[in-house]
Amino acid sequence: MTVVYVASCKLPTKHAEFIMHIFEDPDTGKEHIALVLGEVCGKDDILCRVHSECLTGDSLFSMRCDCGSQLDLAMSRIAAAGAGVILYLRQEGRGIGLLNKIRAYELQDKGADTVEANERLGFDVDLRDYTMCKNMFHYLEISKISLMTNNPIKIKAMEKIGIEVSQRIPIETGHNDHNARYLATKEGKLGHLFGKKANID
Repeated sequence: MTVVYVASCKLPTKHAEFIMHIFEDPDTGKEHIALVLGEVCGKDDILCRVHSECLTGDSLFSMRCDCGSQLDLAMSRIAAAGAGVILYLRQEGRGIGLLNKIRAYELQDKGADTVEANERLGFDVDLRDYTMCKNMFHYLEISKISLMTNNPIKIKAMEKIGIEVSQRIPIETGHNDHNARYLATKEGKLGHLFGKKANID
């Protein structure tokens, strides 16, 4: 998936004033975002979050997942550090889209876990594609990051596109009674790392 840079603007937030860069996939018309704070071009070990869109969590403050809390914490950490980048990728519901994500939620309301729900709808567990990040990082002149994630698959995806992940920084937040089973499934079936060491062997 190839994306091209389109435009940039200032984005004042409760955490800091970021610069928002917009990239477009010419084949699909889908837009992806890089939120940047401070000097990152040519720097090593840039604090980074690669975040997939979650309308229900990021915008509607849903407690069914930890996505909104992770985004908020990532922005807060970057603001505290004075520099960093968030790649906000438009691939809702681990790539199945909003409509199918709500269908999956309906199945979860009837007893399925997040993996079972996707499979019953005929989807793979995770359809996300991180190849667009290559052009985004190239534009920002970033090749080595400290990645805020609990997902080891995301680390491998970054390394596959030529981005060195020097450190994994856990981003555990937003746990509540509504998403306890969801988080347990992410750990048990999807291999997410909770309560594990931050450094990569």
